[in-house]
Amino acid sequence: MSTGELMDEQGMAERRGPRVSAGRLVGVVATVVATAVAVGLSQGWGRTNQAPAASSVAASSAAAVPAVPVALNGTDDAFIQLLIPMNEGALALIDQLDTRPADPSLRTLLGEVRKAHQAELRDLRGLLAAGNTPELNIHEGHQMPGMVTEASLAELRATSDAEVSSRATGLIRAHLAQTVVLCQGEQTAGGSPEVKALAGRIQQARAAELNMLDNRPGAPTAAPGG
Repeated sequence: MSTGELMDEQGMAERRGPRVSAGRLVGVVATVVATAVAVGLSQGWGRTNQAPAASSVAASSAAAVPAVPVALNGTDDAFIQLLIPMNEGALALIDQLDTRPADPSLRTLLGEVRKAHQAELRDLRGLLAAGNTPELNIHEGHQMPGMVTEASLAELRATSDAEVSSRATGLIRAHLAQTVVLCQGEQTAGGSPEVKALAGRIQQARAAELNMLDNRPGAPTAAPGG
């Protein structure tokens, strides 16, 4: 089954109404994400040697959310509801690094990532509001691919100063790469032109961020968790 078909299945599950349990919904999303990861890795999604030209990563992903109502299908909803906690987890990681010694080039890049992620959260929540859809963190407590969790943050806090940059790099790389996979799925199976367009901009931003992460001065050729 293709990634698009799986995301369509997720959409159908969400539109069946209150009879569908939260546990079942999480299971469907987990299957979608796990399959998307396999497809993404086999096709090289989330890795690029040529980043889109842009003076700012944040500027490439931020855009105005429509003031008029938008129609969200199940795939659109699932994409937004997953990307919000993923971005929040990445921001928590960046905030934690503010109190730790880190590679200056990594710190500079994560400052740009922070701006981009904050702008994306505003846009994602704006689209939920425009679609008259409540925000639901159905993934709380679950280990989703590419999501920075409380457990991974605790491990980072316990990491020695000498290893913190490489550990953080692995976590942020996994987050960026998985977001590319999710954006690809939204553009394939999403229904809202507004959400699909935002996914395209976020995917472009992530490609640039991954390129800068792996090509910054002093970057290791491989990092734990990458």
